[in-house]
Amino acid sequence: MTVPVVEAAEALDAGQTRLAHQLYSRALQEADDARSRADALEGLGRVAYESGRPREAVALLDEAAALADGGIFARPVLAQILGLCLAQLGELERATLVLDECRRRAQREGDVVEEIGFTCLVSYALTDRGKFAEAEEVLVQAQAAGEQIDDPVVRARLLCAEARLRGEQGLTAIAAERALAALELLRTTDEHRLLALTHELLASLYIDLGRPDEALSLLRDAWPMLISHATLLQVVHFRIEEARALAARGELEGAAAVAMRVAAQLDGTMPADAGRAYALLGDIFAELGEPLRARTLYETAITLLQRQGPNRYLAAAYKRLGELFEAEYRTAEDAVVVLQRALAIQELIDSSIGAAA
Repeated sequence: MTVPVVEAAEALDAGQTRLAHQLYSRALQEADDARSRADALEGLGRVAYESGRPREAVALLDEAAALADGGIFARPVLAQILGLCLAQLGELERATLVLDECRRRAQREGDVVEEIGFTCLVSYALTDRGKFAEAEEVLVQAQAAGEQIDDPVVRARLLCAEARLRGEQGLTAIAAERALAALELLRTTDEHRLLALTHELLASLYIDLGRPDEALSLLRDAWPMLISHATLLQVVHFRIEEARALAARGELEGAAAVAMRVAAQLDGTMPADAGRAYALLGDIFAELGEPLRARTLYETAITLLQRQGPNRYLAAAYKRLGELFEAEYRTAEDAVVVLQRALAIQELIDSSIGAAA
């Protein structure tokens, strides 16, 4: 590894993305063999990921993988970031394949900690695709492997993955218990970013449980821990939950302002998160008595969310759009079609939950 690459990695770990980009670019110019070029391209891909440019990151990481000795799976960090970027872009099937192959490789090599880390990421991708039974299966395997490791961070990651799965299944109270347990474990560590993200996860669940004041308190506690090393995706998730908490407290104008900034910031990337932001805006403007604007926002949300497959946010957006059609006295057929679509999606989710039980 050349000196510029080492310095760039240190700069990136310190949150100095601009300096890291300059150093990795210099390393790429100076690279005189395939390995050095792959190192520099991987670094530039990491910078693009941290800076909120997942499409650019995928292109750079794919190029690095093509040059790397042993391919993508010989570089777990590259594979992990590639999987995360693909998930952000809505390419969940490929993301799952990449992350699951990394999980299997770590399993074959006997690296239990790395296996569990990738298992959690696979679980997230499967959960986002509505494949709850498969997510449950890989988590059960990881939990069995994790029994031999007395590491609070590893245990917390598993608890967070389970909390995310239970939350998407609608088992919100159980999910909140798991997230709170993870939070208590992480308070004993120096994993500040993961601690902040667990605050956000618990806040999201508290909103669903009708506890927005506690949720907002958690988010405000987490922000100083998160902001210094947050990726764009992490900031987006945080801001969406902030907007949801404000809306649940009745602070609709403040919630709308936050959600509109999020939607504008995404600019064609992260369709699932953009869809959630537009659906939230639809809720807000429906509450403010602007049904036409709300309908347009729900339709935009549905277009984005359906790229992810059946999920509770998509079902809710269809249901609310159907209710708006009824309230506007559009034809009964319009409302019925939309509400039937919501019911069909919910049935798919319920069947996945049943399979996971």
